[in-house]
This record gives sequence, structure tokens and C-alpha cells, in this order.
Amino acid sequence: MSDIRLAQREDLAAVEALVTVAYTQYIPLIGQKPGPMGDDYSALIEKRCVYVLSSENKLAGMLVLLPEDDTMLLDNVAVHPDMQGRGYGRALIAFAVRRSIERGFKAIRLYTNEAMTGNVRLYERLGFVETHRAEEKGFRRVYMTKPLVSS
Repeated sequence: MSDIRLAQREDLAAVEALVTVAYTQYIPLIGQKPGPMGDDYSALIEKRCVYVLSSENKLAGMLVLLPEDDTMLLDNVAVHPDMQGRGYGRALIAFAVRRSIERGFKAIRLYTNEAMTGNVRLYERLGFVETHRAEEKGFRRVYMTKPLVSS
């Protein structure tokens, strides 16, 4: 079974290792390190923005949620390549949606590199709608939003 919880300081090395292994495969595709590989996970954990998913006593996935005015930014979601295909990515995104609704946000948004077409298709299947594309910080990004309805 899997468990999603707020990351703690002692999770830092595992989170950084997961980000490295999850995103290294995209370097040849986009021609540089993906944005999440340059983030300061120590600061993000300190700000209580990082959540981790454990399975079989290992870190299987993680996500970063950054609150904005009326929208939650799903800044990063990553699943260890060895643990993919088990529904962990969907579980993390569902958790992000629930957490955003609980906190009263009207929408959840994200962006991904346009070369990561599989991610775009997954997000579309999960109810995200492309809003625009733009180049930002040297990356060609696809921006997507999902409106939230509180129950």
C-alpha cells in the first residue's frame, strides 16, 4: 500500500535522488536539465510544500504544491522510474487536487515541457485543459489548468 505525507527534513536526500533519477531521462529530449532538477528542495520542505509517496518502505514519488492567490500550482510531480505504471502519478495528482479543494482554491494549475507529450496526455486525461504555451526560463512550456469544485 502507498502513503502520501508531508516531507520532513530527513527526506531531503531521498527527494533529491528521486528528482534526479526521474528527470535525467528528459535531458536528451529537451537539451538541458529539466527545471525541477534545479529546485531547492531543502527550502521547499522547510516551507511545507513537498509531499512524498512511500511504497514498500521506499520513496516512490513526490510532489510540490505552491499556493498562489486563488490557484494552487502543482509545481512538480515525479515517480521513480522503477515504480511507474502502478498508478502512483495519478494518486499524487488526485492528492494534489483534494488538498487544493480542502484549502479553498478555485483551480489547480501546472506546466510541463512541450517535449514531454506523454505528460500532456496524462494531464488531459485527468481533467487538465491547456491554457497556453510559452517560453519561460529557456523552456518551451505547456500551461494547463483544472477548475476545482468543492463538495
